[in-house]
Amino acid sequence: MTTTTNPPPARLGSLDAFRGATIAAMLLVNNPGSWSAIYPPLAHAPWHGWTFTDLIFPAFLWIVGVAITLSFAKRQEQGADRGELFRHVLRRSAIIFALGLFLAAFPFGLLPAHEFSLARLRIPGVLQRIAVGYLVASAIFLRTSWRGQLAWALALLTGHALALKFIPVPGFGAGVLEPKGNLAWWIDSHLLAGHTWRGAPTPGFDPEGILSTVPAISTVLLGVLAGHWLRRASSGAKIAGGLIGGGLVLLIVGAALGLWLPINKNLWTSSYAVFTAGWAQLLFGLFYWAMDVRGWKGWAAPFTWFGVNALALFVLSGLIARLLGLIQWIGADGTTKVTAKGWIYAHGFTPYFSPVNASLAFAICFVLLHLALAWWLCRRHYLFKV
Repeated sequence: MTTTTNPPPARLGSLDAFRGATIAAMLLVNNPGSWSAIYPPLAHAPWHGWTFTDLIFPAFLWIVGVAITLSFAKRQEQGADRGELFRHVLRRSAIIFALGLFLAAFPFGLLPAHEFSLARLRIPGVLQRIAVGYLVASAIFLRTSWRGQLAWALALLTGHALALKFIPVPGFGAGVLEPKGNLAWWIDSHLLAGHTWRGAPTPGFDPEGILSTVPAISTVLLGVLAGHWLRRASSGAKIAGGLIGGGLVLLIVGAALGLWLPINKNLWTSSYAVFTAGWAQLLFGLFYWAMDVRGWKGWAAPFTWFGVNALALFVLSGLIARLLGLIQWIGADGTTKVTAKGWIYAHGFTPYFSPVNASLAFAICFVLLHLALAWWLCRRHYLFKV
């Protein structure tokens, strides 16, 4: 990861702001004061279905796709070598994947409350999926036209849907879409045995696992296709209209697919991929219309601060959250262990709010802490890049 203190080059402000809004939302839902007291929209759907929280991660992947088109198309027009661009992609993907593993391992057993074992280290994760999606979508972008990219997106979505529905799982049969017995669970439990998320709906499954990464690549490719529209439409109003209209179409198609294959984040079903890409495109279209067509930009400044250093802030938030939960001491009774997060929450929030509002207030303060840092980084013109 490198930093620069030079003023940033011209960027699409609405994309930075939308990326920042996505990161802010991610920090909000990932860091409640108490997981037992959460407003329903701020928690993932238990299995089938969706909530506000389930829209956040695919929105970020969709943004990655838009950025691929805007960045690489411009470089290719300037004469950049395709091989050189792909080497950059490989390097960047490896760093992002390594950062994901670092977050999973941190703090490497150096604190008494943390157990660290390479034999149980979680291999999949949010950053790992971003890395793989970026790598594969970039490779497809560099080798194909928009028609090829559309064909790849459709093929991956179709192949994943047919696999879930029709490939039989030993001992369970074909078409099982429950936490245990589905094809994604079977693959993860065999190929990633011991390296999956301990908080998954069933042991051996991982929501960022192997099979579900396939349609997640299509989520990135749908962003790539939206990026082509951004570059080719003749006017700002036409761009905004196309984004919003296309987003509505994707929403309808995704909802219709959901009648056959339920919308499910854990499995990243094709209906979920299309439906959430529709939300991302629709919301970004509104950001673009407000900022780039109407010129209303002041309201989005806090989101922009988040957006220009999104990866660094996400990693930092993960480190802070982990430390708050692992730094602990013996309480006044001489027996109870108190964590730093628990102490802050008990003394700064629970005495003043109802349980769900105290939990939400803690999450908001966590976001505001990172907002202050994001503002300082932008004010100092620090950009963290990989």
